Amino acid sequence: MTQQNIKTPANVAKAPDDAVVTESGLASTILTSGTGSDKPSATSTVTVHYTGWKSSDGSMFDSSVTRGEPASFPLNQVIAGWTEGLQLMVAGEKRRFWIPEDLAYGPEVPGTGRPGGQLVFDVELISFEKAPEPIQVPAEAQKTESGIDYVVTQAGNGEQPTADHTVEFHFTFLDPNGKPVQSSQQSGPQTAPMEKLPPFFTEVFAQLQAGGTADTYIPGNLLGAPYELVKCELELLTVKESIPAPPVPEDVAAVPSDAQKTDSGLAYKVLNSAASDEKPAASSTVTVHYSGWETNGELFDSSVVRGETTSFPLNQVIAGWTEGLQLMSKGDSFRFWIPEDLAYGPKQEGSGRPGGLLVFDVELVDFK
Repeated sequence: MTQQNIKTPANVAKAPDDAVVTESGLASTILTSGTGSDKPSATSTVTVHYTGWKSSDGSMFDSSVTRGEPASFPLNQVIAGWTEGLQLMVAGEKRRFWIPEDLAYGPEVPGTGRPGGQLVFDVELISFEKAPEPIQVPAEAQKTESGIDYVVTQAGNGEQPTADHTVEFHFTFLDPNGKPVQSSQQSGPQTAPMEKLPPFFTEVFAQLQAGGTADTYIPGNLLGAPYELVKCELELLTVKESIPAPPVPEDVAAVPSDAQKTDSGLAYKVLNSAASDEKPAASSTVTVHYSGWETNGELFDSSVVRGETTSFPLNQVIAGWTEGLQLMSKGDSFRFWIPEDLAYGPKQEGSGRPGGLLVFDVELVDFK
């Protein structure tokens, strides 16, 4: 269907006298009646077909109908006129709304590409899903020292970890519907020193033995999740003694004068040379051992500490790695000073991500 097939409503400029007007100023008329009596709430996810026009000139600015597929979205994440208006509807209903600018996108602002002023929408509510009930902590749950609720579902029969151990584990974060939103079951087991994990992991792992499982109930604000509580299923796979962290490089604070530099600004030193001419390409998959520091000497990641190498396609990592490892041969060890524009960007407090100039010691174990 093309835009020309959808006629501009004759009453696009002004709501008719028989329109129902709410206290907020939202006006609407029912075009097609729906069925049932259930209506979505502000937290429901709705599926709709819609077409929108500007009252000022009758021009159509958006339509799911012309695209040939309905749209779905949480009702509390759209303009106020939609959030309010669709709560008046039942499934199958089609309604025309006249939405004043203070319930839409505000006044018309030339050059923004955004519709302004009063807007008119024809909306068909195809279906909706009510928001799930909030996650409830089971009555049998226990609390960790920091106040995280947990239930041991299987104690395990292996070694019990302490702060000095490194653990291998699986995790699955679930939404209130019980659907996984992030899980290591797809990406593979995670390995980390206990001291590097957040308390809602370490405090629960300390209650388990290898082979054990537990359900944890974590406040959503600790994870940046839009739910009051998030359920996380944990499985402790193995426990082993932690490997000491590598020493902080003496030249971690800044690029030394004897480092070599590429045109991009990447700086490096050869720590160990295997004297080979064969080097990986950007499309190679490399296997490496590495440790990474910020310029204050803080170690933020290390495969050495985890006691296992890591492998990845070289064209799927930060630009400094993609460029730098192509300078290396199998068996080489380099130290890289990677500027922020070739790494993760500037330091952002609270992001949990390293920023600014980063320093990496990398051993190229193998490549394909």
